[in-house]
Amino acid sequence: MRVNVYTDGACSGNPGKGGYGIIMEWVGKPYIKEFSEGFRLTTNNRMELLAVIVALEQLKKDGVQVLVFSDSKYVIDSVEKGWVFGWVKKGFKDKKNADLWRRFLKIYKKHQVKFKWIKGHNDHPQNERCDQLAVAAAKSANLHIDKEFELLKKEKPGKLEL
Repeated sequence: MRVNVYTDGACSGNPGKGGYGIIMEWVGKPYIKEFSEGFRLTTNNRMELLAVIVALEQLKKDGVQVLVFSDSKYVIDSVEKGWVFGWVKKGFKDKKNADLWRRFLKIYKKHQVKFKWIKGHNDHPQNERCDQLAVAAAKSANLHIDKEFELLKKEKPGKLEL
C-alpha cells in the first residue's frame, strides 16, 4: 500500500491561533481524504509537524509506503537530515516541540516514510488546498487546546516561538 500525503500548517500570529490541513491519496485507488483541526494558541512549526503526525496516525496498517509533500523545511530537514535522531540521543535537551517530535517518532518508525519539499503558495493544487484547510481550521469557532504548548507558555512566560 502506498499513500501520498500533503500537509500544511498555518498560524495567525506566531504564537497565535493555528491549524493544519491534510490530504491523503491512496496511490492507485480513487480514495482521497481530507483532515483539518484548529487550535487557540500554537505556532506554525507545531502545526506543520502535527499535520504529518496526524496523517501518519490515520494509517490503519503498519509498513505503509508514505510520501509526504510539505512546504515545511523545518519538518523535512529535521527528519531527512537526521537532526531529530541526534535530538533523541541527547534526550531532546533544549529542543523545541519535543512532545510532538516524540509522538512523530512513535508513528514514523511504523511506516516507510519519505519526504518531498514543495514550495508553498506556488499553485500546487494539493498544497493550496491544505493551506485553505489549515487557515479555515485556525479561524473556526471550535478551537482545540494545544495543551503542551500552553503549559510551556505558562511555565516560561514571554515570547515563545516553538
